[in-house]
Amino acid sequence: MEVWKEYQQKNKDRFLEELLALLRIPSVSAKSEHKPDMAACAEAVKQRLLEAGADKAEIHATAGHPVVYAEKMIDPAKPTVLVYGHYDVQPAEPLELWNSGPFEPVIIGGKIFARGSCDDKGQFYMHVKALETLIKTNTLENNIKFCIEGEEEVGSPNLAKFVKANKALLKADCVLISDSAMISLDTPSLDIGLRGLSYIELEVTGPNRDLHSGVYGGAVANPITILAKMIASLHDENNHITIPGFYNDVLESPAEERKLMAQAPFNEQEYKDDLGIKELWGEKGYSTNERTGIRPTLELNGIWGGYTGEGAKTVLPSKAFAKISARLVPNQSSEKITDILIKHLEKIAPPYVTVKATLHHGGEPYITPINSAAYKAAAKAMETTFGKTPIPVRGGGSIPICSLFEKELDCKVVLMGFGLDSDNLHSPNEKFDVANFYKGIETIPYFHKFFAKEG
Repeated sequence: MEVWKEYQQKNKDRFLEELLALLRIPSVSAKSEHKPDMAACAEAVKQRLLEAGADKAEIHATAGHPVVYAEKMIDPAKPTVLVYGHYDVQPAEPLELWNSGPFEPVIIGGKIFARGSCDDKGQFYMHVKALETLIKTNTLENNIKFCIEGEEEVGSPNLAKFVKANKALLKADCVLISDSAMISLDTPSLDIGLRGLSYIELEVTGPNRDLHSGVYGGAVANPITILAKMIASLHDENNHITIPGFYNDVLESPAEERKLMAQAPFNEQEYKDDLGIKELWGEKGYSTNERTGIRPTLELNGIWGGYTGEGAKTVLPSKAFAKISARLVPNQSSEKITDILIKHLEKIAPPYVTVKATLHHGGEPYITPINSAAYKAAAKAMETTFGKTPIPVRGGGSIPICSLFEKELDCKVVLMGFGLDSDNLHSPNEKFDVANFYKGIETIPYFHKFFAKEG
């Protein structure tokens, strides 16, 4: 389809400038002070979709941040693809670790540095420009709908209600998502699965007030010490999670899948060098790629308590806190794992303290069948533009809405990401390669072409 390439080449600078403008909006869903920015970003997404050629684009209010819906319907009898993405981004802190302003995008060495550049503004915007390409070149052969939400980074608390209330509006034959990574531009890949998530916050309380550590130290249990011991006990010497029942429902990957995953190129030394570590850590008996794809994990995401300000304050704190998350694999239930985790922490807490656990959010794991029409269309599209058959891999992250979409809309989800694992998602100096951005815009129209014929 040379007409696509010609149009994209002619407009590529404009495509990039439009993305940079979107990245300048600090659409941080987790912080209430950014509510006006969230509204502004939703409006910007709506306008870009209309400019791309959508028949209609609407902003739907929710109990939280709004959802942007758009569609281009050429014939209800033709296959329909629902594109999902999110315009909200993670908080940028710690700001001092950024080499440039998180909402002042810069391009250095062919990479766009900004919060949201890869997760997920850069990736969902590829689909907006793919829509424009198809419409402007008069080559669109299927219907396309968009559902771009503003709460993915806080667990999509209102998306389920929106989807259930708008099944007819969102009705589609498949859901297409670019919110994940590929191995590289030299080695294309497609995610065939994502892990689920259980995320809690733990509060450990000792004495009824902060105490003088000289007067009371040695006589009263320190909540920070107790919390540290509790957390340390959650893994054994083989880095296996010790919570009873945690692995009961884990669907073990067959040898054939593990063999297929092993075909993905992986250089352990480069991996360590990139992270600035001397050795890797993980569950015994599994490779690094398996540990981040087919195995569940339990991680400490934050811990605090006592005095952390400048200088010294000899205090024995009243409370200590931790944020703990578990990544889940097929057959595990986020609700069940959350219950198991909380009950275990309550059980192992010694009588010197009391514990209180609060659920933040969760989501279910998801597997994409490689024999679905959507997966086949994605694989063929990548093979067309990359010249190589993409390797199926398991992603380590979570997109909780995948299982929701399949359940409520009765269609499969295909994950066609163009980011890289090294793009610093959720970290300072998040980036997205300009080449990957353009490659996505080049590839996505082929997905629609192939799915229109087979979907």
